[in-house]
Formats: sequence, C-alpha cells, structure tokens
Amino acid sequence: MEVAGPWTEVFEGSERKEKSGGAGTLLGSSTLTLAPLVADAPSIRRSQPILITSNRVKGVETFSSSVPSIPNPFPELCSPSKSPVLISSLPPPSSDKHLIKVYGEDSHSRSVWVSPEATAREVCHMLVQTAHCSDQENWALLELHPTLGLERCLEDHEIVLEVRATWSLKGDTRLVFRKNYAKYEFFRKPVLFFPESMISDSADVNKGMKSSELIQNLLKSGTCPEIQGLLHVKEPSRKAWKKVYFFLRRSGLYCSTKGSSKEPRHLQYVADLEDLNVYTVVNSRKLYGAPADFTFCIKPSKNPVRTQDLKILCAENEQTRTCWTSAFRLFKHGKQLQCNYQLSKSAPQSLEGTNLTDGKSEASLVAMDFSGKAGGRVIQNPMEAQNAEREEGQAWRSKQNQTLLFVCFLTCSQSCLFLYASVAIHKTQPWFHGGVSRKEAQRLIEKQGLVDGMFLIRESQQHAQCFVLSLCYQLKTKHYLVIPCEDGGRKYYTMDDGLTLFIDLLQLVEFHQINKGILPVCLKHPCVCVAL
Repeated sequence: MEVAGPWTEVFEGSERKEKSGGAGTLLGSSTLTLAPLVADAPSIRRSQPILITSNRVKGVETFSSSVPSIPNPFPELCSPSKSPVLISSLPPPSSDKHLIKVYGEDSHSRSVWVSPEATAREVCHMLVQTAHCSDQENWALLELHPTLGLERCLEDHEIVLEVRATWSLKGDTRLVFRKNYAKYEFFRKPVLFFPESMISDSADVNKGMKSSELIQNLLKSGTCPEIQGLLHVKEPSRKAWKKVYFFLRRSGLYCSTKGSSKEPRHLQYVADLEDLNVYTVVNSRKLYGAPADFTFCIKPSKNPVRTQDLKILCAENEQTRTCWTSAFRLFKHGKQLQCNYQLSKSAPQSLEGTNLTDGKSEASLVAMDFSGKAGGRVIQNPMEAQNAEREEGQAWRSKQNQTLLFVCFLTCSQSCLFLYASVAIHKTQPWFHGGVSRKEAQRLIEKQGLVDGMFLIRESQQHAQCFVLSLCYQLKTKHYLVIPCEDGGRKYYTMDDGLTLFIDLLQLVEFHQINKGILPVCLKHPCVCVAL
C-alpha cells in the first residue's frame, strides 16, 4: 500500500488521538493503520509596545529631583561642544563641515572638522586649544610638498579648503602645524628685510624718494616700490643655472634680457602676482642642483603642482631670499597683511615664562642699583652698568633653589655621609634638543623663523661633556660653546672662560633672557617642537 504524505504508526491499546480533517478518532484495534500526520500551526503572539504614561514620567522626574545633585569634577570631558580634546574626534552637528588632516613636526597627524569658510588663523587657534599651546600668535599653518621640497606659510586670511582644492589627489601634499616667529617680522625690522640696494623707485611712486621712505610706504600704505637684483634661475628641462637680473613691480615679475637694463624693449614678462604663490625650497642642492641653499620658487596658485610649472630661483644669501619672498607677499596681498599684523598684535600674548622681554625693546631697559637703603637708582655710567651686570652673573652662583639635589644619609660608624647628585633638569626644557647636529640645529631655527633671539641648546658633537647654544641674529645662526668647569669642588657652566658661572643650563638661559652678556642679543624665542 502506498501512502502519500507524512504518516504515523498506531498500535493496539494506543490512547493517542489523531486529527484528520479536523475530526478526532479513538483508535483501539491491533491492526496496523497508517494515518496522515498534520502538524498544528502554532499561534503567533507578537509583542506590543508599552505606552509610558505621563504619570510614570513625572514620577521619575520627581524621584530624580529629590536626589541631591553631585557636581561633575570634569565638565570639559563631558561637554563636547566646549572640549578642545574632543573637538576633532566627534562628527560635526551640521553637514557642511569638512574633515582635514594636519600634521605636526613629529610626523603625527590630527583630524579636525572645519567649516567651508575657515581661515588659516581660525584653524591654528583650534589646534592651539587642542594641543594646549600657550602661545597663540606664533603658530602657522604650512603647505608642504615633501617630494618637491616646497613649503609655504599660509596667510592668516586664506581659506584652508580653497587651498586644498588646488592640490593633486595623487600627491603627498599636506598641512603642517608649526611655530613661525618671522611671519610679520618685516613690519618690525623693515631695514633688515629690505636692503636699500634692492629698493628703487618706479612708476608707481614718486621719484627721488629715499630707500627708507620707500620701505615705509611699502609697509604702511601698500605703495609698491621696485625690488631688483640678480638671481640664479634654473633653465627649463635642463640642469643648468644662469644669472638673470629680475624686477618685481606691482604689475608683475620681469627679467632683463640685457644686463640690468630697465628699458621696456629689454624687459621680459615672467609672471603675474595675482596668480602665483611663492615657496621656499628645502634641500635644493640635492633636488635641483642649486648653486646655494637660499632657493625659492614661484608657481601658479590655482593649478596643481607640476614640475614644468615651477620657476625655481636661487639667491646669494638668506637676506636676499627673504627680501624677495617678503616682497612677493606684500605686493600680492597689500594692506591685508597689515590688517593681519595688527590683528595678531591685539590678540592675547604668550603666557610662557620664557618670553620675559616680549613687547619691550631692549633700548627701554636700563641698569639699576638696588643695593642702597634709599631704593633703586638708575646707573648712568656705561662702565658701571657693565660691572653691575658682571657682578649679577657672579651672584647667580649662590642661587640654590633652581638645582634639584638628592640628599642621602648613610649611617656608618656613627657618621653621616651626604651625597649630592645634581639632576640634569635641562633635559626637560623645551629649548633642549639633545644631540642634534649643527646643520640640523640651523634647519630647526630656519623652519620656525629667522628672528633675533631664536635659540636652542644642544649637545656638542666635537667636545665631550660640552653644550652648544645656537642663536639667531640678523638672519644668521651663530653657535656658542658652553664649557663645564669646576670651582670649589662644584661643577659649573660658562661661555666666557669662567668670568660668569652658572650651576646649570636652566640658570644660564634665564640669565641671558634679561642680560645679553657676551651674546649679541638676549634670548627671546625658544625653538620648540609640539606634538599634535
């Protein structure tokens, strides 16, 4: 017998009830019977939403309000809108924000959300809060092209996203957050940045004016004189360099085809100022075979960086290069740079204790004598002032509270032995850079701006147990050897053959922040590297 569908075996004495077609039958015989098996469809019960009544909500509110509130000890960690730590990690509340990546000097990066109209100044302030930097106005955002060795400091008013829009998607261009003390230094010391030999009058200004007057007009009113001078220029598609006389005017950059002639028939148009950016070139000797290290480059500002679009120029010295690059910025942006400079001066200044002379010129400082009982008196005699400065340096030897000492008491034969171990506290200071080389020290100072008073201290690579103070003065980096010596069984440091002694490098730095000593300028700006 063939049976279609599922079936069951039923034996005699079975009390099981089978359902077939909805009718129940009691089977009691011993005959084997095959009956189709039909499974019951289980009833489905779906969960229903529970309505929370208003009474329940009010009850919870009443209960929570009855509990005494506990103040939050870390409100900045629980308030993303006010937290500088979480400002870059949380998604923006609105969809018009854009995520950009900014690198620090330690090659680590941080992503921040910025608005489409965010300027370089606003992004810098955001990063200053994120990295907990105390100095706000000496930081800058740089556009860096590592493969080509190009870098440029973004102006404070530039839109960051507009700058990024000109980059190639396949390139390695990045934004770098770094200190830059020289951003507006030419406003403070224009004669140093604009040599009179490179300034001349042109059709844009009145004839017969002195170079110093032309510089003041350039900085204050935006009137552009003419910048001129010889530069090495790289031949396109060739490795050769040749000297060419260039002229920078409001109307653009020109070169002379016949010596230094200014005649219109000898002038050749090179580039338009409104459509170019100026970059400094790093490692130009290796990358481009430049005759000197003072190389800069101009390229169209709205096009991706291509080697064939670069106009690479090389100056004879750092002052000449700085003059050209500063003039390009002033001619292009005009009074906008003056507004940026005034805005930077009105912002809060540094809170670091190292910048003791910020906002004060050295000419306003006078020597005073407080040894008398009647109060302080101004020392008029220059010789007496120098003697007082020398005596003050000697008095620093007795300053013991700046040195950390471990005092160990060892009991042996009812006597105490005092062991003093001086701690090298200079290793924790931001201006100490360990065993970097002379060339690397110069590169670090150049990166953060060649301004008077920029300094760092490093270990000497030629003299054991000695240090070197690297100091910037008049766009040049000078190096001073710090020698250890002993006097009365104690170790000191000196830079003037033992005339002035310091018990540690921290004391040496603090002394020279208010006294020049043998240095040409006081220590003002420590060369530091802050990690993002």
